[in-house]
Amino acid sequence: MNAPLPPPLHAELNPLHLELAARLQGATQGEVLFERGARGRYATDASIYQVDPVGVLVPRSADDVAAALGLCREMGVPVLARGAGTSQCGQTVGAALVIDNSKYLNRVLDFNLEAMTVTVEPGIVLDHLNAWLKPHGVWFPVDVSTSAQCTLGGMAGNNSCGSRSIAYGNMVHNVLAIDALLLDGTAATFTDTSRMGNAPPRVRAIMDRLADIAARERDEIAGKVPAVLRRVGGYNLDIFHPQSPRPYTADGQVNLAHMLVGSEGTLAYTRGITLKLSPLPAAKALGVVNFPTFYQAMDMTRHIVGLGPCAVELVDRTMIDLARGNPAFRPVIDKALIGEPEAILLVEFAGQSHADQLANLARLVELMGDLGLPGSVVEMPDAAAQKALWDVRKAGLNIMMSMRGDGKPVSFIEDCAVPLEHLAEYTSQLTEVFARHGTKGTWYAHASVGTLHVRPILDMRRDGAARMRAIAEEAGALVRRYKGAFSGEHGDGLVRSEWVAWQFGPRLTRAFEEIKDAFDPDRLMNPGKIVRSTRMDDRTLFRFKPEYQVIALKPALDWSAWNVNSDPATETLTAPGTGGDPAHGLGKAVEMCNNNGHCRKFDAGTMCPSYRVTRDEQHLTRGRANTLRLALSGQLGPDALVSDEMRATMDLCVSCKGCKRDCPTGIDMARMKIEFLNQWRQKRGLALKDKMVATLPRWAPWASRVPFLLNLRDALPGLARLSERLLGFSAQRTLPQWSSDVFTRHAKSADSNTADVVLFADTFNNYFEADNARAAQQVLQAAGYRVHVAAPAPGDAEPRRPLCCGRTYLAAGMVDQARAEARRVVNALQPFVERGVPIVGLEPSCLLTLRDEFLVMGLGDDAQALSRHAYLFEEFLSTELKAGRLNLKLKPLPQKRALLHGHCHQKAFDAVRPVQQILGLIPELKVELIESSCCGMAGSFGYEASHYDTSMKMAELSLLPAVRNAGADTLLVADGTSCRHQIADGTRADARMKAEHVARVLHRALAG
Repeated sequence: MNAPLPPPLHAELNPLHLELAARLQGATQGEVLFERGARGRYATDASIYQVDPVGVLVPRSADDVAAALGLCREMGVPVLARGAGTSQCGQTVGAALVIDNSKYLNRVLDFNLEAMTVTVEPGIVLDHLNAWLKPHGVWFPVDVSTSAQCTLGGMAGNNSCGSRSIAYGNMVHNVLAIDALLLDGTAATFTDTSRMGNAPPRVRAIMDRLADIAARERDEIAGKVPAVLRRVGGYNLDIFHPQSPRPYTADGQVNLAHMLVGSEGTLAYTRGITLKLSPLPAAKALGVVNFPTFYQAMDMTRHIVGLGPCAVELVDRTMIDLARGNPAFRPVIDKALIGEPEAILLVEFAGQSHADQLANLARLVELMGDLGLPGSVVEMPDAAAQKALWDVRKAGLNIMMSMRGDGKPVSFIEDCAVPLEHLAEYTSQLTEVFARHGTKGTWYAHASVGTLHVRPILDMRRDGAARMRAIAEEAGALVRRYKGAFSGEHGDGLVRSEWVAWQFGPRLTRAFEEIKDAFDPDRLMNPGKIVRSTRMDDRTLFRFKPEYQVIALKPALDWSAWNVNSDPATETLTAPGTGGDPAHGLGKAVEMCNNNGHCRKFDAGTMCPSYRVTRDEQHLTRGRANTLRLALSGQLGPDALVSDEMRATMDLCVSCKGCKRDCPTGIDMARMKIEFLNQWRQKRGLALKDKMVATLPRWAPWASRVPFLLNLRDALPGLARLSERLLGFSAQRTLPQWSSDVFTRHAKSADSNTADVVLFADTFNNYFEADNARAAQQVLQAAGYRVHVAAPAPGDAEPRRPLCCGRTYLAAGMVDQARAEARRVVNALQPFVERGVPIVGLEPSCLLTLRDEFLVMGLGDDAQALSRHAYLFEEFLSTELKAGRLNLKLKPLPQKRALLHGHCHQKAFDAVRPVQQILGLIPELKVELIESSCCGMAGSFGYEASHYDTSMKMAELSLLPAVRNAGADTLLVADGTSCRHQIADGTRADARMKAEHVARVLHRALAG
């Protein structure tokens, strides 16, 4: 049953929409979302637009969709189907009932390997489908850059193309049939007309109407439809009289599914799609051609295409520089460069023979020498290196959008397609157009087919709209001169539908309107797209409308790095605060989210663990960023930042910092959650449970004096249940066991003046698992280091209380208290930092706070210096090994296999590889990494009764199954206190499954 609608929306919805919400509740089993925040989260996609929907339905079945379409037609409410919401032209926003297919309608319905076909529901993600197909040796080859999150329904609606379209074609060339539902409830499978003899009368009438229109406009089609592969504007009326250089069907039949492909949901709702599959290439080779000038790259593309590659992709200088600024991408892009090229082309060859692909690579090297660029090709025959570089290319859009400041690369002419022989001149002249309008462009993508993703850098808050139209008009004239297509890949949507009439002329425009009316006489299916559109520069539809303004707010942390404005013409940044952000940079940081949905991915990486469990837009990094942006700009009403809606939106964020590393635009939701919690605490206070956890470092010394008393909670029957009722700690959890064996009380410390390593003992390893700290100290000593145990500085107000990073305070939004703890740490360690002595810690979430939050607490240069000298235990050993200074003698262990789970913060700071490297020093030990997201414990998150189920679901995604399959002879290694506890709780039935800190493993392996 659906929960009743929350009271706040009743004041906002008009009676018609209120009635629709109530009737959807009764007629469907889906999730009905009409709350103000939910509508706001679906008001945007990856375009510049924001249009509030009527409401959202997340259907559980096709029956839910049919019921919703019937209600919308009866009540005259527009309807809009949506997948991942990654559209860059505004196709998936509108004042309509949004139907989100991505959560439930994502099954494979039929698979026929002999026929090389698969039928899927519209919400299935491309990468998920290809992972399902891979064991069968086939794939769906329309491999768009958003493959980790985009849905097949969205790809069909958009007529997506992908990097390898030169070899495989676009969606329209790879869709065999579409099972569709018209707004009036008529269901039919659109496919080859020869197989539609039993179509319903309504569909037969549509078929006849389409044939009549096509016959009437045959000459107009020949004269107006661009004869290029990349043409996705308007409706595909040319399927009757093909203009594409690639046949739509192998037998020349008219396939009416191709009329729905590229229609952007304006004609019918797609229930199922039958796709043509291709064999997986057995071998690939990649050559990266480095060019001293951008013009040469464009001019030589046509010659490279003559070698028969399956992809030729451009990466320009701007994208190279931005990629090098991302720690995850820099080592990958650097391997592809020779000197400082202005552009590179990724040239891929694929087939069944590895030798053939290597021969093709040699031909590429020879060709570039013949063209006057000898030594310009970086050869990549290795599959891992190829994948790494393609991942950077796939992140191109997000990399571009990581530019800080108000000027951003804007999508509106970004996929104009021109014949290859004109590509160099077209790009050269378009660059001059940008210069005339005081800006420059960013370039990347599909050089092989003459479609480049070019985005002029514009400030859409100020004069960007006027410059956008002027540039579009001049770019359009160039496209017409070179007989190209104005819309070559990303569709029409709100930004290009206005240009359909310009591209195709008045007669075909009227024909398109007739097609729309034949399918959708009520004009309720995603109205305003392709035909009868609004203007591209209607600022009332923009995300940053004329009245957009961030509220005044004083953040607890320093966000000034984001509070800049940029001048696209000069690429200069004005001083922070100059015409900037009344929220002192926090608003600008939140606005960095470009809605591309990279956080929806399920492949390797951490982001976003809560979404992977719930699949709700609300529990997604993008969903949280959008909600924060709407709250900070007053669009969710007064005090929205501390509302229950915002609390619910941030509640399942586990502060994993996965987005800090995985989000190419730099959204750091963990830090943003600290700001939210700080505001919440000031206005709404803290629960007793939260206060207890936050102040743990303060009362831990006293608790360690009576550990037996606190440990009774898990020893006496009934106390766990009582703690759940009184405090909210889940009775299904065991709590960490207190110990009187406190490391800092008993540890022997080297003299501070002669020490060459400082060991920072965090609260958790100090009071709960002192053996970890003791093991680390002994390993460091065995390697010849004089180890000083960090202690408060002389003059500290609490000289007997151990140092603390303040992480528990930050997790409760108590930033002032965290800052006080941080000052104690900085003061105590400053003398060692001045001497260049490394600071080594064990707990990732604690030690890495010294390299992250310490830098935004106003602690000055001393904190910056400390961050450069702070290392995790294994990072320090790895650094010493690389420098040739590590003298650590290790012997084999009984176990010959180690399974490693990386703490989320280790992953965020690229600190997992050092663990693998140091464990690899143990003779005969094979180290394997568990490809996991967050373990689900995340500090106190998993201990809370309200989060227990979510926590366990996160662990069951990959971590716990891998642990259970490990076997008794396998070492389990996890540096995070929470991670180890989650593994212990999740495998209670098997006492052998105990994870250890890497320091304990090394200690047992010490020789002698």
